[in-house]
Amino acid sequence: MMWNDKIKTIEELGKLLSSLRDENKKIVLCHGVFDILHIGHIRYLEQAKRMGNVLVVTVTLDRYVDKGPGRPVFNESLRAESIASLHFVDYVAINQWPTAVEAIRLLKPDFYVRGSDFKNRPLDISGNTAKEEDVVREVGAILAYTDDIHFSSSGLINRYLSNFPEEVQDYINVLRQRYSCDQILQTIEKMANLRVLVIGDTILDEYQYCEAIGKSSKDPVLALKYQSHDLFAGGVLAVANHVANFTNSVTLITLIGERDSHEEFIRAQLQSNIDPHFIIQDNAPTLIKRRFIDGYSLSKLFEVYIMDSSGLSKQKNNQLSQWIQDRASSYDLVIAADFGHGAISEELVTTLANYSPFLAVNTQANAGNRGFHTISRYPRADYACIAEHEIRLETRMLNGDIKPMMERIAQNLNCKQFVVTRGRRGALVRSPLGDFIEVPSFAQNIVDRVGAGDAFFAVTSLAAVQSAPAELIGFIGNVVGSLAVEILGNKKSIDRQSTQKFISNLLR
Repeated sequence: MMWNDKIKTIEELGKLLSSLRDENKKIVLCHGVFDILHIGHIRYLEQAKRMGNVLVVTVTLDRYVDKGPGRPVFNESLRAESIASLHFVDYVAINQWPTAVEAIRLLKPDFYVRGSDFKNRPLDISGNTAKEEDVVREVGAILAYTDDIHFSSSGLINRYLSNFPEEVQDYINVLRQRYSCDQILQTIEKMANLRVLVIGDTILDEYQYCEAIGKSSKDPVLALKYQSHDLFAGGVLAVANHVANFTNSVTLITLIGERDSHEEFIRAQLQSNIDPHFIIQDNAPTLIKRRFIDGYSLSKLFEVYIMDSSGLSKQKNNQLSQWIQDRASSYDLVIAADFGHGAISEELVTTLANYSPFLAVNTQANAGNRGFHTISRYPRADYACIAEHEIRLETRMLNGDIKPMMERIAQNLNCKQFVVTRGRRGALVRSPLGDFIEVPSFAQNIVDRVGAGDAFFAVTSLAAVQSAPAELIGFIGNVVGSLAVEILGNKKSIDRQSTQKFISNLLR
């Protein structure tokens, strides 16, 4: 049989295997990414074939391969073709679902075979292994394992086909010697039981996708044709969602407007383990940042802010401050995502600094506050995370080494940990001992930078409160940031499973 005759749809395979079972053929099913076909795959599939009469292999769709930026190296069609070229493989299908569960249920194999590396895998990051075991029992199949030396596609790709620049690959090799993968993953696992309070500005990010159709005939104005639009939960909402994917429960405090509050939409966008407390700003709209975007390139053309940054009335501000005073001590971590749009007043800054058991702060400079909203408004922060342009704004230094700037600010805030993010150049981290560690960026496919800093800040705050090593804070943050830039706006939040898988595959 030619290789192209072996490749079927899942539905075609279901019918074909039904007739083969009627002939008392034993069906063996294997499933995987198979990003680069190697000797480990070949031995795995050869052993699986010997367990039955017909070997079927399902291949993961490109969009469900969560091994980090730049993966898969080969697309689903090429991966299916390479598997089909093996003479002992009878049929291949590209799986249509994120896991093998539905394929097992539909194909009903006699044997579902995993590689030897699954036998003693200590951590089922995704939970998919248990789900597959359940459905194997459901269809009456036998779960089997091959027994051979384990090879890793990720390890081979990292070693021989890495898309990272040489200096990034060198850094990863050094990091492997300093920290084990398990040590880093345990830092993430420990985030689950943290009690976290998140406070800051609600921002709704509206994306208006347009096509440029020319210049207005009468005025020097660019004319755009509307295509579609999206509305994303940004600002502190995005920060809370990122945090909620790593911890069991989160309390959120934020402002929404009395007019055009969008409360129903906001509630629908929050993770289920977030307990939201909305404070109504009188006679104000909920802040919307409306971005007009070229629909083809996704380049941002211009923005319109719908905002009122006057903040809360004195009475409501006092009530909020009292709420923080009464309850802050019941949390392990307080995260202040301060976008400078009125949610966190000067009085509230003082309260947060005085009553938070561990205070993580990010003050963002944006078009709505640039020039007067900097990190120095906080008298104290246990962990601070700002971008390079924000620290230069704070110190009024356009050029020069940022390490002395970080040193001065860290001392003023009495910071235990301090990070400055630098986009493509990664992050610079200052440790409690005053040492500086540079961590490179791992981003490869940049779709949208909006929200990447919020994701970095959210997850690294959870590491900082654990007194994680400074380098691991920067490393975990850059992993999260690399995942975030592949997402349009705040369309979805970064989750623990994707982060852990990225780290596992990066360090193999």
